[in-house]
Amino acid sequence: MAAQILDGKVMSEKLRREIGERVLCLKREYGVVPGLAVILVGNDPASEIYVRNKEKGCLEAGMHSETVRMPAETQQEDLEREIDRLNRDPRIHGILVQLPLPEHLDEAAALARILPEKDVDGFHLLNAGKLMTGGEGVIPCTPRGALYMIQQTGVDLTGKEAVVIGRSNIVGKPMAMLLLRENCTVTLCHSRTKQLAEHTRRADILVAAVGRAGFVTADMVKPGAIVIDVGINRVDGKVRGDVDFDAVCGVASWITPVPGGVGKMTITMLLQNTLEAAERTARRG
Repeated sequence: MAAQILDGKVMSEKLRREIGERVLCLKREYGVVPGLAVILVGNDPASEIYVRNKEKGCLEAGMHSETVRMPAETQQEDLEREIDRLNRDPRIHGILVQLPLPEHLDEAAALARILPEKDVDGFHLLNAGKLMTGGEGVIPCTPRGALYMIQQTGVDLTGKEAVVIGRSNIVGKPMAMLLLRENCTVTLCHSRTKQLAEHTRRADILVAAVGRAGFVTADMVKPGAIVIDVGINRVDGKVRGDVDFDAVCGVASWITPVPGGVGKMTITMLLQNTLEAAERTARRG
């Protein structure tokens, strides 16, 4: 039997309606409009599309959106000065530096400059540390969206074997921590893992975030597994995931498509993180 599809578009639309309702409540109760600022350095085409989608998402949710466009030759001190300005701006509850930055800029220093409470990407070391230690902090958008999709299967995650392929700070590591919080037994694999398929075939939940089109094949998947494909790869003008979708559909019980899967959830979770930051600010008075 073919796997059931975890439709990111449908889930995202439902969540965005809920976000819009909460934004209205926040305006009525506290007079606060959640604000998201995005800093875009240079003119990378993929980043431009992503930023436009964020602007559109904010508009539809009733949020304030600000995009700061800076030239590719921007220097570190100028970038950090702009971050400092947004840190001080009470209208802005979330700050996002669009990655990747031009090579001459220090990405880690820029991200560290953002106030942890305004770090809606969840990349600040304080938020990463809270995730690692079980504290309450901002969760990176893509892993948060992926976990939400897994939870929508209704499967009890306690004690399940989970395998994450990919060890990036943006997806792989935080994804592993989130699954650990759900009482899964987690294995984090990567490009140097030996006998990778031996690990993946034990997985009740398999998350692929390696950046290689069609990398996960049917023979690597346990029958009945939940398969979450985080990959976005452009091949011959088409977008493909890290999972051989057609083949794995015949093995898995649940699977996310690409496009239309986890990618749809990422900006939605960014809006959610921004809303929650604004709610915390409003409650503090």
